[in-house]
Amino acid sequence: MDDLMKKLHESAEYISGRIGGRKVEIAMVLGSGLGELGEKIENPVFIDYRDIPHFPVSTVPGHKGRLVVGELEGKGVMCMQGRFHFYEGWSMDECVYPIRTMFIMGIKSLLLTNAAGCINTSWKPGDLMLITDHIKLIPESPNRGPNHDELGPRFFDMCNAYDKDLMVTARKAAEKKGIGLREGVYMLFSGPNFETPAEIRFARLAGADACGMSTVPEVIAASQMRMHVLGLSCMTNMAAGILDQSLNHEEVIETGNRVKGTFESLVREIVRTWPKEKI
Repeated sequence: MDDLMKKLHESAEYISGRIGGRKVEIAMVLGSGLGELGEKIENPVFIDYRDIPHFPVSTVPGHKGRLVVGELEGKGVMCMQGRFHFYEGWSMDECVYPIRTMFIMGIKSLLLTNAAGCINTSWKPGDLMLITDHIKLIPESPNRGPNHDELGPRFFDMCNAYDKDLMVTARKAAEKKGIGLREGVYMLFSGPNFETPAEIRFARLAGADACGMSTVPEVIAASQMRMHVLGLSCMTNMAAGILDQSLNHEEVIETGNRVKGTFESLVREIVRTWPKEKI
């Protein structure tokens, strides 16, 4: 067993030992300003990232930096309150280390959320978007370097990176709850600086509806491992150059807090109706 796989198994064994044999059916990653849902998980076990062998530690405001394992809407869930970003100095493979650990634990379903800049000029801050696809022009990849066969093949398809059946589940959940759910393409930028107006104009021409600094590496890693992925973005601000105003992280957190009730309602319904065949 090579060094990465040894570390992943040690991390998985530690988490499994802490949660006492609980079954985890859905893993969730909560983005900036959206982490409060983790506080609503029933019968929770909290595990700080710093306590998990080989885990990175989140450094971003709005990210608590811990796992919460328990029940939500009758499902066993593992929730990441905070993720790891390329701009923090982590390599791409370090950014996806928790996702690979979840796979080693036998978790097959993954719900990813993020705070995003809104590129689509017909939308507004506070809108929620179902991610249907993504654009990554950053050359770095979480799969660069030696392949680990236990995680999946060297070359793998990305045509169905975002599970189509789970998209149907999300649409039905939004309709039932009376929540407007946009659909669009998410574009990855490396950060930590916000994008320039020219970069946003380019992104719009490329077909992006929203942009951010996360999620895509996690989706790439999950795709290799054939996990079932659903992605949701919260439009926390209009992207650079659309409005005559400066961008700041405080607006991201503020908008996340403003829509957290709507977001929680949508995620709860999605989890409640998550297809059994995807677990």
